[in-house]
Amino acid sequence: MAGDAGLPGIRAIERATLAAVPAPRLLFEGPFVVRTFLGGTGRANSACSLDPAEDPALPERVARVEAFYARFGRACRFRSTPLDPIGLGPLLLGRGYREVDESQVLCGPLAGFARADDAVTVLDGPDPEWMEVVGTAEHQVPARRAEKLGMKDLLGMPAAWLLLHEGGVPAACAFATADGPLAGLFDLAVRPEFRRRGLGQRVMAAAGCWARGMGAEFAYAQVSCANAASLALNAGLGLRERYRYRYLVRA
Repeated sequence: MAGDAGLPGIRAIERATLAAVPAPRLLFEGPFVVRTFLGGTGRANSACSLDPAEDPALPERVARVEAFYARFGRACRFRSTPLDPIGLGPLLLGRGYREVDESQVLCGPLAGFARADDAVTVLDGPDPEWMEVVGTAEHQVPARRAEKLGMKDLLGMPAAWLLLHEGGVPAACAFATADGPLAGLFDLAVRPEFRRRGLGQRVMAAAGCWARGMGAEFAYAQVSCANAASLALNAGLGLRERYRYRYLVRA
C-alpha cells in the first residue's frame, strides 16, 4: 500500500504473528503453516501461507490440510493474506468454504507513541486480574480464554502482559511480544465502566515502551474491520493499514 516504504514486509509480520500466537500442533504443507490449539483464536487454529507463488499441487495440499483438522475434530480454516498461493480463494470457495472476519494488519514506528506509565504493571503471565479485564472484550469464548492461559508455556520470545490500574481497580490490559525489530500488540481491552477515558491508548503506549526496551522498532496490531473504535485508537498511535486478511472456513 502507499506510504509503506520503510515498514516491515508482509512476510516478516506474518512470521512474527505465527510466533506471537503459538499453537502446540502444527504441520508444514508446502507454503502453509497449519496449526491447531483449542479451537479458540483463528490465528492459532488455521492454515496460513507464507509464499504466494503458484503451486501446481494446491488441490492436493488443501485436501491434506483438511485431513489434518479432521483428525483433531476441528473445522478447517484458512487464514487468507496477500501471501496466498495463486488461486487459493477460488479453489476454497469452490469446495464450499465461506469468507468471514476481515481484519486489518496495522503497522508503524514505536517511537511515535511508546511511553512509560506508572499506573501500568508489566506482568510475566496472564494473572487473574489480567484475565478478568481481557474477559470484558468481545469474542472471549472459553476456548480462547483457555488458550490465553496456556500461551506462556508455548512462547519462545520475550512477552509481557500489561495491566493498567485506575483508582486501584484493574481497568485496561494488553499483551505484547518482542521479536527482533517487531513488536506485536494484542489483547487490548478496557473494562466497560472505564471506556472513553484514554486508558486504551495509555496501556498500548506502555506496551510499546516495554517493547522498545526489548529492542523493537516497529509495532503491528491486528484489528477487525468492524471494530471502528479500535481502528481509531490505533490510528491515534500512528499505526496504519499495511494489509488485510480474512478467514475461509469450511461449512
